[in-house]
Amino acid sequence: MEKIGIIDLGSNSARLVIVQLFGEGHFMVEDELKETVRLGHDMDRDGFLKPQRVAETIRTLKMFKRLCDASGVERIIAVATAAVRRAKNQRSFLDEIQATCGIRVDVLSEDEEATLVYRGVINSMDIPKGIILEIGGGSTKIIYYNRRCVLHHETLAFGAVTLTDLFADDGVSPEEQTAKIEEFFTEQFKKIEWLSEVEPDTQMIGVGGSFRNLYKINRIVRKYPLDTVHNYQFATDDFRSIYEMVRVLDVEKRKRIRGLSPARADIMPAALAIVKAFTDYLHIESFTVGGCGLREGIMFNQAIPLTVERPISDVLSYSLNTLVKYYGCNEKHVEHVVHLSIQLFKQLRVLHKFPRIYLKVLKIAASLHDCGLKVRYYNHQNHSRYMILNAGIYGATHREIVLAAFVAGCHRKEDVNLSEWAKYKDIVNEEDLDIVKKLGVLLRIAECLDRDGLGMVTGINCDVLGDSVIMKTELAGDAALEIRQAMLANAEFKRAFRKNLEIL
Repeated sequence: MEKIGIIDLGSNSARLVIVQLFGEGHFMVEDELKETVRLGHDMDRDGFLKPQRVAETIRTLKMFKRLCDASGVERIIAVATAAVRRAKNQRSFLDEIQATCGIRVDVLSEDEEATLVYRGVINSMDIPKGIILEIGGGSTKIIYYNRRCVLHHETLAFGAVTLTDLFADDGVSPEEQTAKIEEFFTEQFKKIEWLSEVEPDTQMIGVGGSFRNLYKINRIVRKYPLDTVHNYQFATDDFRSIYEMVRVLDVEKRKRIRGLSPARADIMPAALAIVKAFTDYLHIESFTVGGCGLREGIMFNQAIPLTVERPISDVLSYSLNTLVKYYGCNEKHVEHVVHLSIQLFKQLRVLHKFPRIYLKVLKIAASLHDCGLKVRYYNHQNHSRYMILNAGIYGATHREIVLAAFVAGCHRKEDVNLSEWAKYKDIVNEEDLDIVKKLGVLLRIAECLDRDGLGMVTGINCDVLGDSVIMKTELAGDAALEIRQAMLANAEFKRAFRKNLEIL
């Protein structure tokens, strides 16, 4: 186990993330600190980092270093992006950081930065073909990939901070400023020849602080129940409604918008104008917000060095394994319950008739059904439900996460908590309740068949005969306990599938 600190020194903000590396190739964020330093502010005038911004950045980095020392961080990995990359006084700035803070900062090239953003996305999202738009303070990156390989990428030397400075004009309304930025960026897109090659079914992925703030605003507007930015689906019409609201307000009024960070209020219109120009140019009807980017790219590289060469092949399984280890679950029991659950799903498909996508839901629920034991044994299925809803699972949609949480929540004899279910009506519907109940029964039986955690039931063969399901078990020893426990689910099984259950 090792604890590392990752410092991302951007044009708008400086951020420290403290990460615990554990197991073989797994990590978990343990702390985070962000400060708005505006390092790139006013740089376009002469290309120099301004003394006030340098001083503020040094103060922030000293604070970061103290937190790292107090937290037992063993290594600090510090990187700088667009503002420092372009600064004429880059060397003196980096030397001052080394001398006063004891931190060595590596300045990323445009290619290195784009690669890390891509790795953060591709190792945390199950989107086979995507175009990433990452809006920073001093640059905007566009990365097009297919089949988990980068096809093209471009870095434009304009971000939310630099555009706000560039188009600042006291005599022009905020609305007119954003219109000019839209027009300006559309011309930049026209210069990128490969954008015309982007296929219509390519999913846009938005990365960066501006997209995270967009999610927060829209979550409040929609009263969206799940507090998870990663994999949030954003309709372009919803985005445009927010854009039209933000662009006409002055800075003080923007600061009062719920969900919008006051420190980002002045640069948010410029960022949204980029998104507007991009979605219009590529005729995008919806996009996905990614919660992982450059910093997560570094985390993956540190935890799994092989991701430098190729991405994780199964994002969901990797994420679930990380959580199983982090929560201290019985790994052999989890593996066996997943195995038995999958067998039940496949062998009873003639009854439930669910498409393969629901096997993914069952896998999530089976993997994390016992994570609530970390809180308390009694009613641990309810704790598991809560933890799945808030775990930040990679490779799963919000709908899949909600369904899996409720499947895990009813893997004991208790039924679905309908009052809790009602909170997620914007993500799931009434028909999904039947899916949850059926998958919940399968999970309960699978768990009972490994009640002592010793793997006595090695396999299952199911026959549907008339009004009964005959479940024949393959055994490695005495499984009287397991079969007795599984038979207690007979009443629920009958309600869900209208069949009697017999286990032999």
